[in-house]
Order: sequence, then structure tokens, then C-alpha cells
Amino acid sequence: MIKDSENLDIEQNSILTNPNPENKEDNYSEESITVLEGLDPVRKRPAMYIGDVGDRGLHHLIQEVVDNSIDEALAGYCKNITVTLHKDGGCSVEDDGRGIPTGPHPIKKISTLELVMSTLHAGGKFDKSNYAISGGLHGVGVSCVNALSEFFEVIVNRDGVISRQRYQAGIPTSEIEIIGHTDKTGTKVYFRPDKTIFTSVVFKYHKVAERLRELSFLNSYITINFIDENEGISETYHSEQGLLDFINYIDSDNKTLINPILISGSSNGDDNPKTFVDICFQYNAGYVENLVSYVNNINTVEGGTHVSGFRSALTRTLNAYANNLKNKTNSKINLTGDDFREGLTAIISVKVPEPQFEGQTKTKLGNGEVEGIVRTIVNDKLNQFLDSNPQEAKKVIDKALVAAQARIAAKNSRDLIRRKNSLETSTLPGKLADCSLDSPQDTEIFIVEGDSAGGSAKQGRDRRFQAILPLKGKILNVQKSGPAKALENDEVKTIITALGCGFGDFFDLTKLRYGKVVLMADADVDGSHIRTLLLTLFFNYMKDLIIEGHLYIAQPPLYKVKKGKQELYAFNDSERDEIIDRFRKESPKSKVMIEPEEGEVLIPSDIAVLEEARKDGIVISRFKGLGEMNPEQLWETTMDPEKRTILQVSLGEAAQATRVFQMLMGDKVEPRREFIERNAQYVKNLDV
Repeated sequence: MIKDSENLDIEQNSILTNPNPENKEDNYSEESITVLEGLDPVRKRPAMYIGDVGDRGLHHLIQEVVDNSIDEALAGYCKNITVTLHKDGGCSVEDDGRGIPTGPHPIKKISTLELVMSTLHAGGKFDKSNYAISGGLHGVGVSCVNALSEFFEVIVNRDGVISRQRYQAGIPTSEIEIIGHTDKTGTKVYFRPDKTIFTSVVFKYHKVAERLRELSFLNSYITINFIDENEGISETYHSEQGLLDFINYIDSDNKTLINPILISGSSNGDDNPKTFVDICFQYNAGYVENLVSYVNNINTVEGGTHVSGFRSALTRTLNAYANNLKNKTNSKINLTGDDFREGLTAIISVKVPEPQFEGQTKTKLGNGEVEGIVRTIVNDKLNQFLDSNPQEAKKVIDKALVAAQARIAAKNSRDLIRRKNSLETSTLPGKLADCSLDSPQDTEIFIVEGDSAGGSAKQGRDRRFQAILPLKGKILNVQKSGPAKALENDEVKTIITALGCGFGDFFDLTKLRYGKVVLMADADVDGSHIRTLLLTLFFNYMKDLIIEGHLYIAQPPLYKVKKGKQELYAFNDSERDEIIDRFRKESPKSKVMIEPEEGEVLIPSDIAVLEEARKDGIVISRFKGLGEMNPEQLWETTMDPEKRTILQVSLGEAAQATRVFQMLMGDKVEPRREFIERNAQYVKNLDV
């Protein structure tokens, strides 16, 4: 381990060594060029196609298959979709659409079904006569799922017959076979993810359920059935009022100020097919903007031209209305777009015939013409609403005026914590132990719970690239406070100053001083609360940190398992039990003892292990907190990049994230109590 040292020799410890020594033979020739055939590129570089091979990528497989069924619904041919998580670890998606054609392709001379399932960039979405609006645009979705599955089966009801074909790792293991006759139409896809590709192949109920519920809100004409055989759950999602139901779902835990405003319209002129715009928004008593956007049912986490069109139209239209009121009241407060977005909850859904996304995972819309279309529709429809509903309009303007007053009051505080230059370390907080490197791509900062853990982290870190910022106590719950009050909180100001990239509307990601921001708290209830408070701060006022993948959560171990000179760490009960079993096999006559920390109460699962294992010879220490680890242990288990496990915080389900933060950190107690009671059964470890 590299210790703190004033005279550290960077050259001797550098990992930037020459990867090709001079005496190594050069074998690079024509034979070195490899051509990947069929679906081989997907298996070779899966993250290029589905984002990653972790939890997000795994669930993206379901999304790709479901998107095909949704596209059939958008084309007017599908009304019912059934998604099932099977006990064998597989997933099936069935719809009542037209069914994929199974006959010979006129050019490729093989079955069209096999062509679609086993060839990249083959599909019906390129021909707009079949799919005027679609989410799957590149023809790689379902073929990627096939490539990354250890078993894949597709059953098609079409032309009076039931056809079936099976695959393994994207390669057909059977010809298309007729297995029956039917008067129905539709497609059923079953797949089991490949264990050699993904870090985990266990689908999570809540991740699938939220996406399906979201799709039912965005497409009020379809019914989605969801069955989880593992959890014994069967649910049906169908929304009669579409976005109106959606916004009530997202904002259910907030005190709303006005009734939701619905805006719908389509592009004019010679567009064929047209671009369709559906927007629903309302104001609540909160302080942050919660905006969720979609293009062809795909959640555009990073926004795009449809979002900028909505925001500019909202500001322009409300400002014009406010100016008329201001002239009557002689008000001298000038309102900005930020004032009109405080407490705003909005859902934007556009259907675009030729959307231009950034990357296959489609997180940002780039079509310039969509901005003008959205802006025109919002201007017209919002003006009509304001003129017809003067009382509701006044509530919106009054809300903006209060926001403006808070903005003006917060200006001086904000200026104090904004750094002129992200590299000026003279203004950094005194409690920050900074690193010696100053390039963000090479550095990371640990935001640590408590001075004790912070002290261990400072001693155990690699001071070249790891900075430590200890926090004292719990930060302010910013969900219940406005920006002005947040900026008065010492711990919040310390975090903002240390990161160097600003806050809220003045946030500038290019000034971030560290490439990784790692939250490190105890693995107990208080630690979870502190992490949630920090996540609320980042979600509300520094969301780009999450979107761009800079925010992480450290995973400190719960146990140290020792036998003789061997010491292994376990991050949960199952890992602890696996280590015990391993030690028992190595030395069957060992004796196991659990050593609780002073004042700690053993939970039932610990007591059970203790009772069962007294006849073996292994010692288990259960860590109460980070501060009880010495610097070497903290480095080895939680901070060493070669050995640690850290979780990257992502924003794949923006609508659900918004709702959860409002529920857990908002003013209403009942929804929070119901959530805790509903999920208490899933708690594995409870610190008493």
C-alpha cells in the first residue's frame, strides 16, 4: 500500500510503463486483422450496444424486446403486451401485434425471421410505411438480446400458423418449424441472459415494473400485464388518462398548487408523418424542478431539443403574462426562467418520425426542428390556458415571485461559494485533505461520514489521487428547503466548495475537480440516511454529476472472517457464510466465534451462525462503522482501486427516482410510513 509521504517518488510508483519493450517481436501483419461476423461484435463488445454488462445492461435487454412490441402498438396493431419473469431465470415478452414475417427474404434468401434475429441493422423500422414512429431505429435491439442470451426462442403467430425458432448465443440451433395453427397474430420472445457475459443475471421486479408502468402512462391505448413468478406477483398496467395519470403518480407525495396543465399538438406543413407533442405539467410547493422527457417512449435522461423548446416557451409565455400583471401592480422584480421552474413537475413526450439520438442507448435528442415545433405548440396552448384560467395563472406567477425573492436573497451566499478557478486550492475548506494530482480524470474524492472514519481514510489513502472530505453529522434535507437555505448549511457549502463546480443553475460540470465523487458511510441505518441526504442534494442541485457517471457509493464490508493468518472480508451475510464454508472445507475441525463490537446487539442471523458454528475454529468480527477500521483495513477493503467494490449511481429511471426522493424526503409522512412497512420484509440486516 502506498502511504502518505512528503517525498513520494512518482516515477518509481508510476503505472505508465512501456507496454511494448524494445526486444518484443513485431507480429502485426495482414493476418492480424480480424473480421467479426454476424453477432460476434455484440458478444465481443456488449457495452457498446447495451451500455454495460451490469444491472443496467441486463434490464436493458427486456427494454429492447418490449420496445418492439410498443412500436407495433404505435403502428396501430398491438393492444396487449405480457411480460413474464420466469423461475428458470428467463424472461418472455408476448404481444398481439402482426407477428414478424417468417417467409424467405427477397434479397438475402433466408427466413426473414432469422434475418431479423441474427443480423445487425436488419429490421422493419427503416421503412416508414410500416413504422411511422418507432423507438427501435438501428435494427440492433432484439438481435443484441439474442447474441447475449444463452438460450433464445421466438414464437410467431402469423398467416394462420405458429412458427418457432431457437438460438444459443445468437446462433440458430434449429430451423424454423411449424408447431401449430392459430387464428391469432403476434410474437413471443423468450430469452435467458448469458451468465458468461453479465455480472448478474437476476432480473429485479421493481426495475421491470417501473418501466412497464411508465410505458402504460405514455401509451394510454395499451394494456401491459406483468408476471413475476419468483415473487408471486401479477399486475396489470393500463392508463385511461395517460400523462395526467402519470403526473399525479409522480407528484402524489407533493402538495400541488394548481391542477395539471395538458398541452397536445402536432407539427404543421408537409410533414408526413407528423411530429406529435404531448406535455403535462403542474406546480407544487417544493423548490426544485422535476422534468422527465421521452422521445418515442424512450426516456431521454439528458433531455435535448424537445426539452429546450418547452423551457424557452414556458419562460417566454409566462414572462409576457407576468409583465402585464407587473404593469398593473407596479412590481419591480424581474422574473427569470429559473423562477418559473421552481416547484415545476413536467412530463414531455414527443413522437418523432426520424429522431436523431446520441448513441444507441438514446439519452439525448438532437433534432433541431423539434425545438421549434415544441416551442410553437407550447406558446399557443399555454397562452390560451392563461387567458381562460386567470386564478390558476396568478398562482403560477405568485410562485415565481416568491422564487425570485429567494433567488435575490441567495445571490450573495452563492457568490461566496463559487470559485473563480477550479484549481485555486487556497479557497478549499480546511477539513479537506486534497490530493497532489490536479487532473480530474486521474483523481477521486471520498465524502466520508464522521471525523473518525475521515481520519482513518486520510491515513490509509493514496494521497497522489485520493482526496478525503469528512462530514460532521447529517447535512440539510434539501428536499424540504429552498436553495437559499441549502447554501446557508455549512456541510452543503463545504461539499460545493470542495467539488468546485457550483450549485443548481450555476452548476458547471467542466469545473469538477475530481473524476469520481465517492460517498462513504457506515453500513447501518444512520449511514443509509446520510447517503440518502447526500443523494438528494446531488439529484436536486448537481444532477449532471449522476448523468455523466461521476457519482459512486463505496461498499465497506460488514464482517472480517479470520482463520489463523488468513483474513477475508464479507460485504453481506451470504458472502460471510461462503467464506465460513470454505474455511470449514480446508479445516473441518475448526471452531467459529463471532465477536460483536462493544455495546453491539447481535441480530438473529448472527446468533444463528454463532450457534451453528461453535464447533468450528473461525473468528468473525462484525464492523459497527468505518471509524472502527484501521487505515490499512479501510484501504484494503474500501479504497484500493485494485480490490474495492464501488457502485456507480445512475439515472436510468428518472420518473421513479423523482417520486422516491419526494416520498422519502418530502413533507408527507403517510407515504413514507407505507413505503417502510411495505419494504421492511426485505431488510436482511438491521442494526439495533
